[in-house]
Amino acid sequence: MSTPTRGPAFRSSPSNPVVQEIQTIPERHTDMPYAPAIRLEAPGDMLFLSGATASPLYHAHPHEWEDHNHANDIEAQAHKAMLNVLSILEHQGLGVTDVVKVTKYLTDMRDQDGLNTVLSEYFGDWKPASTMICVNSLSTPGARIELDVIATYPKTNA
Repeated sequence: MSTPTRGPAFRSSPSNPVVQEIQTIPERHTDMPYAPAIRLEAPGDMLFLSGATASPLYHAHPHEWEDHNHANDIEAQAHKAMLNVLSILEHQGLGVTDVVKVTKYLTDMRDQDGLNTVLSEYFGDWKPASTMICVNSLSTPGARIELDVIATYPKTNA
């Protein structure tokens, strides 16, 4: 059995060269807020983040509703969700360019442009693989966004 021929990567993550953005039509990469695919070559360990909303990262269970009094604005909720994501990445010594996949859950698909605008503030021109899903509701009343993130640690030679 022959080894499949890999197409070229569009670019590698500046913080983690084993994470490579795949663009099958490179000249169209600016048209999309995400990469069609991300390739990991000999990946390091993986980090799977629990879904992040605008709620505090640590909150009581069962829920105490004062912890979940969300602004109705999608951009405000997206910023809070990303701050939760960043706090975990930073704790683990990772950055946004170590993120390989983001699953975005929205309760209203009309919010996708506002969400993508906020995410671009954090990710800059780094585009992890992405999926967007519209759901009826999230974990708390008023939550309009949840982010499910997968990141990879740079490979070490240890």
